[in-house]
Amino acid sequence: MKHTVSEITLSNGGKGLFVHIPGASVMTFDINFRAGEFLVEPNKWEVPHLMEHVVLGANQLIPRARDFQAELERNGAYSNASTSVYDITYEAECADFEWDRVFDLLLTAITKPLFLDEEFKAEYGNVQEEMASRANNHFRRLSLEMRKQLGLLVKTDAERLKIMHNVTVDDVRMHYIKTHTAKNMRFVLAGDLTTKRKQHIKDVMEMIELPTMGRRYKLPREQLKSLDKATYIRNKTVENLYFYLDTFMKRRLSDQEADALNLVNTMLTETLYSNILGTARERGLVYGMNSGLSQTRDVSNWWFGAQVSDKNAPALMNIIYSELKKVMEGKIDKSDIEATKQYSLGRFQRSAQTVGGTSAGYTGRYFFDEVIEDYYNIPSRIAAINKETIVDVSRAMFAENIWAFGVLGGCGREFSDQLREQIAPLWGGFFNN
Repeated sequence: MKHTVSEITLSNGGKGLFVHIPGASVMTFDINFRAGEFLVEPNKWEVPHLMEHVVLGANQLIPRARDFQAELERNGAYSNASTSVYDITYEAECADFEWDRVFDLLLTAITKPLFLDEEFKAEYGNVQEEMASRANNHFRRLSLEMRKQLGLLVKTDAERLKIMHNVTVDDVRMHYIKTHTAKNMRFVLAGDLTTKRKQHIKDVMEMIELPTMGRRYKLPREQLKSLDKATYIRNKTVENLYFYLDTFMKRRLSDQEADALNLVNTMLTETLYSNILGTARERGLVYGMNSGLSQTRDVSNWWFGAQVSDKNAPALMNIIYSELKKVMEGKIDKSDIEATKQYSLGRFQRSAQTVGGTSAGYTGRYFFDEVIEDYYNIPSRIAAINKETIVDVSRAMFAENIWAFGVLGGCGREFSDQLREQIAPLWGGFFNN
């Protein structure tokens, strides 16, 4: 969608983006606080998550959570919140005709929560159910266990369930006071933001009833260590095995490097004709496979994962090894690069068809490090990707020899270690020989 972006710095220290989409029939609101689990003691890990559940509930305007949700959603509006190790983000989406009503309700919830004992107890039970449900997600369980062993800031769902009893409603109240300040607030609002509407929103947010003391907390530093054997989680009830492969670099990628790595990642796994997944499916080895990039303050990560039968797993590892080796040796067809560029361009254009999709193009990066993506320059960035950058960044992701391989299933530790050994030479620097 055609749009313009402006950054607003409020007099109270908050900052955010106005994404103006002329004629849009929908508005979205994303309000972020650096308030995740890294700010609490390890035995109080669930404080931010429980706080997030209670904030969008009873408040000074509507003192019952169910009534508040009914009022906010009565014309089809949507609201939610999410918690990560780093942040809590509150979000809402509504029809343009009621944007001011929904916006006021969202701000009321964020600034005037009651933290009632009875609602805390109810949400405590809901969070327990959520954690138990998540624990049944085999990919999530394996990923969390691997990241814990790597030294990243994380707790498994089982650990979180065991220590939830340490959290009281007073802990939640104190964490709210500590983190929900104007200076710690970032926001991205998107829709038909006329000049008059922008000024009204700016005036409202400068008068927001949050303390002006406080600060935007810095992201934590995380120390990585490589794992010298496979992470193995035994689960004999799983017919196939689940695996993850992670490789790390101890710095953040530049935009040019991230563009190149995203492109080669697409080339390897993201379509049914991609080099790894396409080859594996052609041989009847695996139904699906995922991969992707992630970054923290000081670390970049490239990961691959799939569910595969024990008998097909060695053949799949061979394909992964072979295709990654080709990339690092520069054995990439120019035609594959150009075809993947076209695919990436089309995917980018599809992602911006809605107000929410357009807004999402800004929220992740802005909330992370306050960088405003040059949205209209992305097609040019895709076009500028070349083979040399692809090879260089792919090699760099393996050069520091920080990696992990994990398996969940009933195949046994010995078999898991054998699969790990099949791909271990990728970190041997063979491309320099």
